[in-house]
Amino acid sequence: MEDTKKQLVDEEAKASLDIWRYVFGFADIAAAKCAIDLNIPEAIENHPSSHPVTLAELSSAVSASPSHLRRIMRFLVHQGLFKEVATKDGLATGYTNTPLSRRMMITKRDGKSLAPFVLFETRPEMLAPWLRLSSVVPSPVNGSTPPPFDAVHGKDVWSFAQGNPGLSDLINEAMACDTRRVVPRVAGACHGLLDDVDTVVDVGGGTGETLGILVKEFPWIKGFNFDLPHVIGVAQNLDGVTNVEGDMFDSVPACDAVFIKWVLHDWGDKDCIKILKNCKEAVPPIVGKVLIVEAVIGENKKTMIVNERDEKLEHVRLMLDMVMMAHTSTGKERTLKEWDFVLTEAGFARYEVRDIDDVQCLIIAYRS
Repeated sequence: MEDTKKQLVDEEAKASLDIWRYVFGFADIAAAKCAIDLNIPEAIENHPSSHPVTLAELSSAVSASPSHLRRIMRFLVHQGLFKEVATKDGLATGYTNTPLSRRMMITKRDGKSLAPFVLFETRPEMLAPWLRLSSVVPSPVNGSTPPPFDAVHGKDVWSFAQGNPGLSDLINEAMACDTRRVVPRVAGACHGLLDDVDTVVDVGGGTGETLGILVKEFPWIKGFNFDLPHVIGVAQNLDGVTNVEGDMFDSVPACDAVFIKWVLHDWGDKDCIKILKNCKEAVPPIVGKVLIVEAVIGENKKTMIVNERDEKLEHVRLMLDMVMMAHTSTGKERTLKEWDFVLTEAGFARYEVRDIDDVQCLIIAYRS
């Protein structure tokens, strides 16, 4: 009885603190966006002297009010984005970057920066649907209502982006920065899979960065970057990669292997199966394969979560599922059972899942 009472007291005490995360939780992403907008990580990284950047030096470098900047930096230091350390002479304190703040450097293209993703997700157009999240769960009494993004903007995210080049460019860059981060991991898991492959089509390949990485890793491959016309219109011209316009719902160009990253989670099962069928038809009957890079949500926490990193990766996957609800009509992150359903319905003979120690996994679906 005493143990139960103590547990209830502990839970109440924890709840009294945790509730503030939901009251002021937006401060985290807002302050991070502020740091990116002001190029604070770059200013610290590019500081010419060997000592930490003082508040006066940083405020001058980013043209910010020292009093306001001090408060922003105090918050971000507390959150672990930056470190506050003493200068060499011991007369002042200054700021240094951390591995986390370096991932917010908009100018850094080393495969680690996710700054474009932060800027994309904090666009007013992308934030507004979150306040309508409840519209995705209509009651039987009220009947169906449009999904959050459609309810706010009057059209789905893809149609909206097609008419807003600035947002479309930011979507492409957000996807490209994730590509620079994760595709090298995927390539490491692909060795042996592409030995007999001459041509690869990247479905929904955006700017073409995925194939740019893959053809460097596997130089015998001819890559075809396949996406909608307005996307291909701004795609890069990369060695070994040909940009091809088209619609994955109509057909996918013939090839030895299809690569499709972070596309299928944007669509419900019916559309997902149609896309997968087109991918399957594009590859040869005997050796054809489709390489899918997507999250796989754990159904059994005890078997899936074995350490703190696994727990954090699973949390990101669950957050992504909320993103799908807010920003797409029917998209979702899938469990292995749900992946099994769409792959089987699409007619694939078998599949395997390879862990790449990341939010996403590599799913290899074989035509026969």
